[in-house]
Amino acid sequence: MAIQIEIKPNNNESTASTMRRFSRKVKSAGIIKKAKSLRYSNRKISKTMQKKQALRLKKKKEVVEKLIKMGKAKDTMRKRAPISNSTTSDSAK
Repeated sequence: MAIQIEIKPNNNESTASTMRRFSRKVKSAGIIKKAKSLRYSNRKISKTMQKKQALRLKKKKEVVEKLIKMGKAKDTMRKRAPISNSTTSDSAK
């Protein structure tokens, strides 16, 4: 996305006027709108990467299950800990 906009100041044109003209050109070209729409977009993960991630997760789950069976880990490792709202309730008081 390499769009180049060049503005040359006209005779007796103030800097503010030149900047306004530049801003209008950028806005009409849709550069800002396009950049904002692409800001948080992520590329799709390829199928091989999805498979690798699934295998990694499966291995990790197996290791956790094995540790739990051996008694070296607590059963709470299976689930994520709940988010506590202690900070929000304290500030509300």
